[in-house]
Amino acid sequence: MSSKGAFRQKQPDSVLEKLGPGLITGAADDDPSGIATYSQGSAQFGYSLLWTLFLTYPLMVGIQVVSARIGRVSGYGLAGNIRRHYPRAVLYALVSLLLVANTINIGADLVAMADSTALLLGGPRHAYIVGFGLVCVVLQVYISYARYVRVLKWLTLSLFAYVGVAFTVDLPWAQVIKETAIPVLSMSPEYLTTVVAILGTTISPYLFFWQASQECEDLHAVKAEKPLRKRPDQAARQLARIRIDTYIGMGFSNLIAFFIMLTTAATLHAHGVTDIQTSAEAAEALRPIAGEFAFLLFGMGIIGTGLLAIPVLAGSAAFAVAESFRWRRGLDLSPVRGARFYGVIAAATMIGVGLGFTHLDPIKALFFAAVINGVISAPIMAVMMHMSGDPKIMGQFVVTRRLKILGWSATTVMALAVVAMFVQIAH
Repeated sequence: MSSKGAFRQKQPDSVLEKLGPGLITGAADDDPSGIATYSQGSAQFGYSLLWTLFLTYPLMVGIQVVSARIGRVSGYGLAGNIRRHYPRAVLYALVSLLLVANTINIGADLVAMADSTALLLGGPRHAYIVGFGLVCVVLQVYISYARYVRVLKWLTLSLFAYVGVAFTVDLPWAQVIKETAIPVLSMSPEYLTTVVAILGTTISPYLFFWQASQECEDLHAVKAEKPLRKRPDQAARQLARIRIDTYIGMGFSNLIAFFIMLTTAATLHAHGVTDIQTSAEAAEALRPIAGEFAFLLFGMGIIGTGLLAIPVLAGSAAFAVAESFRWRRGLDLSPVRGARFYGVIAAATMIGVGLGFTHLDPIKALFFAAVINGVISAPIMAVMMHMSGDPKIMGQFVVTRRLKILGWSATTVMALAVVAMFVQIAH
């Protein structure tokens, strides 16, 4: 074992120590591209879209618990299980699309972070794009998994900036509660497309791959831990931890998204600003309406969540590719032993950096990534649900009836969202 991987975690005792893959996965869901989607939706439609986050929460919990259980029970991530139990054509198609979508998303997030930094500090945005990309790669390659997880946990605190922003503006709470509980729904193409976009940015394939892989990483980080199929005596404690971690992580994700939408509805929509194309535009638009402090908090949140999300995007792609080709993988590997694994992380991030130097429209790039994510989400979720009920993969730990209902409900909603998205594209 290299010195990079020599540090071993102790067993989690407190609730805070139990938070890991689920918390980081949930926080990474609110990346700069997600912030742009939430901001645009609430700027355009006000409080009438807040209800969507109460729909997505149970669906996110269901599918993310399934992905975490697959990793902890089998000892393999999603790509590893697809490789072992499904046709190679399915594996290569899904992983290729995941890699393309994640790389485009990385590029769009880097641009948003650079634009926000330029707004806050001034200076050349291209230098910030390169700097942020290098920082994300170095953290993943040269910091051990245990310490790296701590860094990511601390970065989740940056998302509280959006809670802070909400309390710097006057909020009509009676109207907020009324429109959240009894929303004014619309069948307009713009409204339906925005609902689909919120679903797509909230329930994304890279989150499934990341959380399953991080459960496998935890197995390597703690010597006594084994896949539950081999050590069923560990099941009660580990499955309880997964539930706590995922319920809190997804709750945190949706809470932050709620406050982003709440803030932009109370400020931008209320003042007639209805066309926000990027998260940096949302931050800039807040300045004359909500004041300098709100602008600073919003902009800093974009940078913090980008630093959290980009490693998750690049890491989930690297785990998927490495498992597909049976390469050594893991954030505890030395740079030499994990050269191919880290090479995928570096390549995805640096291609994302390169996209920031092109004339590629970031909104079109995000839309293209969202289309790919939407297309591959439903089949990946269907495969995951099939895995979770297969005794050859899960042994005695096939999912419960309640979790099966939640998981298949999420899969059905995403499939309907994809159909709705293609109908809107066709028109």
